Amino acid sequence: MRLCATLCLILALCAPAALRAAPAAAPAAATASERLHALFESQWERRLRENPTWASYLGDPRYNDRWPDLRPDAIAASQRADREALQALHAIDRSELADADRLNYDIFALLLERAIAGQRFPTERIPVEHDGGPHSVAERLLQVLRPRTEKDHADWLARLRGYGDYIDQNIALMRAGLASGWVAPRAIMQRLPAQIAVQIVEDPADSRFYAPFAALPESIPQARREALQAQARTAVADTVLPALRRFQAFFNDEYLPRTRASIAAGELPDGKAWYDHLARGYTTTEMDAEAIHALGLSEVARIRIAMEAVRREVGFDGDLAAFFEHLRTDPKFFHADPQALLQHYRAIAKRIDPEVVRIFGRLPRMPYGVVPIPEAVAPDTTTAYYQGPAVDGSRAGYYYVNLYQPETRPIWEMVPLSLHEAVPGHHFQIALAQEMPEQPMFRRVSPFTAYVEGWGLYAEQLGYDMHLYEDPYDRMGQLAYEMWRAVRLVVDTGMHAKGWSRERAIEYFRANAPKTELDIVNEIDRYIATPGQALAYKIGQLKISALRARAEQALGAGFDLRAFHDAVLGAGALPLSVLEVRIDAWIAAQAQMAE
Repeated sequence: MRLCATLCLILALCAPAALRAAPAAAPAAATASERLHALFESQWERRLRENPTWASYLGDPRYNDRWPDLRPDAIAASQRADREALQALHAIDRSELADADRLNYDIFALLLERAIAGQRFPTERIPVEHDGGPHSVAERLLQVLRPRTEKDHADWLARLRGYGDYIDQNIALMRAGLASGWVAPRAIMQRLPAQIAVQIVEDPADSRFYAPFAALPESIPQARREALQAQARTAVADTVLPALRRFQAFFNDEYLPRTRASIAAGELPDGKAWYDHLARGYTTTEMDAEAIHALGLSEVARIRIAMEAVRREVGFDGDLAAFFEHLRTDPKFFHADPQALLQHYRAIAKRIDPEVVRIFGRLPRMPYGVVPIPEAVAPDTTTAYYQGPAVDGSRAGYYYVNLYQPETRPIWEMVPLSLHEAVPGHHFQIALAQEMPEQPMFRRVSPFTAYVEGWGLYAEQLGYDMHLYEDPYDRMGQLAYEMWRAVRLVVDTGMHAKGWSRERAIEYFRANAPKTELDIVNEIDRYIATPGQALAYKIGQLKISALRARAEQALGAGFDLRAFHDAVLGAGALPLSVLEVRIDAWIAAQAQMAE
């Protein structure tokens, strides 16, 4: 479900989580605005129906009893509906709309146009990644579902009973991929046999798919609890485990031997055009691979100079490569115990929380928690990630931290990581966007990656404004994390557009950042699995930083950092060009008020 993965699913993400019936068709005499918002609503509802697992992630429980329909005719129908939606949008006279709705019109058109442009690339034929796929879907979904009522458990039971069809549809897609050349790289698919094997258990009660039934709420009558547990054990034994075994046999015997030796997106059929499409979509710019690669090299060189200054400040006797190795290996930089690591993350979060009022005027109402990444997926996933709250307020946001091999999780990275994934990074941006009732739902949850991840990377730098980087090793952590995103520009374009090998990318990463070996390898495999996504972070951060510098220069002593941040976050995620227009207008308004 990677974020043409993300572009093809953009509108699936842009769906309402609030419970409401499908809207009635707009009357013939409706105004342009009424027709526009009726179109928005009807498309949200369609996307929720087509993507029931996304609806679950967003907090809408209406489709919790089903899986996506992945049959070819269903995929074709969804693509046809996108084209029809764009036609319906063009039938609305944009000139009759107010300014706010013109912006909504333009952004909605952009999302539809990109989804339609992505239809030429059959990305659905690669439904597996290095860190998961249909075999591990329970791990992902149960992070957000957390069934409590009898209806919740009945819905999950229905999903268990439908899991066999879901697996068979995924197998059919992957066979179509084998036939068409849309096949995942062997370098990252070699991780999956172990992931699949861990899901196959002897006792159905030991399955992750059964986990919600292990301890049912006391609010459910005992007889009904026992009946649900028996039905769930039967569903796991008769449907889930046989489906997983079918998937295991298919993957190990048929798919893995025919995975491709190349890692580049450009090596797929029409792959160069696909990578260009991804780069434009993820960055919301027209930059090509050469320009992005050159920008990455420039940023790497600049950040190395700053790292050298920290090395000298701490008095380390050795070159930068030796300093990196020191940061990766000295036991003083690591926790030996996973629980100690978790408690340290939580302490940092509490240290950050009171400082945000220095630099933000508006704070989200929704809280967030700090929790471990599930053990079953931790070895193959990233250092941390953020799971947004349910739009209806029924579930908080969560900052998931990786406790696997704590000896590979350096203390010096914890402050910038927490600033990025929690506050004032993803939690602020995503929760505040959701708390904009005046906006249509697609604006409240739209995932323009350059904005979303650019803000996260920019938020890491806000540790200086909040006086959180007083320790030079914490400052080195901030530089390491900025370098990590600069390296991404080089290695992602290097592997997918310039012929770099996986080993060359790993070595370049290792030579320029002190991230640990486990993180480096996992990250490179992530970039192989999701081409182009890694380009968004640095490009978005550079734009936000440039806009701040522009505002500081234009407003001088009248520049208010709190007001600037509120303006950046005040309209939800935007294409970078639209954000620039918004901030330029804000600067002009601030200057006029000061006159």
